[in-house]
Amino acid sequence: MDSAEVTLVRIYITEGEHRMERILARLHDEARVRGVTVFRGITGFGRSGRYHSSQLVDLAMDLPVVIEFFDAPARVAEVLASLADLVEPGHVVWWPARVNEGAGAAGEEG
Repeated sequence: MDSAEVTLVRIYITEGEHRMERILARLHDEARVRGVTVFRGITGFGRSGRYHSSQLVDLAMDLPVVIEFFDAPARVAEVLASLADLVEPGHVVWWPARVNEGAGAAGEEG
């Protein structure tokens, strides 16, 4: 199986910050990264120690959100620089990963 090096990124925000749509628009419309997934957490806390939980109120609108994406390492560096105005320092983590690239997988949609 052929593979390629990518960088996997996670951006941590909360719904109450109202930044998710703007971040996703940049990742999809402007940067056109290779893949994005958004995870909505049921509970979480950050540096402040303040809990964000769906158990406190069933209709909680300030739950944790993780936006995950990947692309080539150089591309990710460009994208992260373009997101600096939307994401606070300390809310982004990234690491190297490998993605499988079999015949027809690179650049083609099915």
